[in-house]
Amino acid sequence: MEMNQQKPIIEVKGLTFEYRSHDEADLIALKEVTLNVSKGEHLVVIGHNGSGKSTLAKHLNALLLPTAGTVLVAGMDTKKQELLWEIRQTAGMVFQNPDNQIVATIVEEDVAFGPENLGIDPAEIGIRVTNALHRVDMSDYRHKAPHLLSGGQKQRIAIAGVIAMKPACIIFDEPTAMLDPSGRREVVNAIRNLNREEGITVIHITHFMEEAVEAHRVVVMEDGQLVMQGTPREVFARVDELKALGLDVPQMTDLAAELRSEGIDLPEDVLTVEEMVNHLCQLKSKN
Repeated sequence: MEMNQQKPIIEVKGLTFEYRSHDEADLIALKEVTLNVSKGEHLVVIGHNGSGKSTLAKHLNALLLPTAGTVLVAGMDTKKQELLWEIRQTAGMVFQNPDNQIVATIVEEDVAFGPENLGIDPAEIGIRVTNALHRVDMSDYRHKAPHLLSGGQKQRIAIAGVIAMKPACIIFDEPTAMLDPSGRREVVNAIRNLNREEGITVIHITHFMEEAVEAHRVVVMEDGQLVMQGTPREVFARVDELKALGLDVPQMTDLAAELRSEGIDLPEDVLTVEEMVNHLCQLKSKN
């Protein structure tokens, strides 16, 4: 997908953030981070626990405010209190635990909650709820009770609730961390489709490397700083550097590195099972 060359939807300039404490020394969680996110981009941010990635995410819709530097969302400065609602309508957020975002006892009522609080006309809310549930493949569950759903289904309902507010950008803060593999696949597919089919800008914070494979760009964080960025192929080809940071790489990338160390002629940027099979078949046909 070709990125929109207009002004970035998110601009982070020299962002520093300190967690202040009366009893202990201040913790500097972000150190002069600068990052632009283009409209329509699918950006994945990876890093181990404590690297600053979730703190960065919370700055992108003004849940946290910079100690120094600036965060602009569609040109709006997050430090301006009067712009808070408009910023959060532009950049919605989905968190780790879907139970913390579900507020109603019926699925369609939960999805309608955000638009109702925006004062949207009831007829328009009905249309938005229907469209949002369709976009996360949950239309058949609109009259169900959320507590009866699986973790992956609950997270997709949480995503639908954000979609119904029509944001231009959605920030996902480790949305699959509490899900089983099946739930993870459901949510990752929903995120991918929102970006590819709907053109919504996606910023996805994760510690699952496989979830970064289909992104347009991957950013690696360490100790509150951006230490690496590029396409998934460019970033994950740097296996030794990533492992030195305490990070994994996609399983097929790791396997390719092991096989290369055994003298098998494979490229460094293998990302998926399909690519691995193709390369091995090509080697077999040559022999």
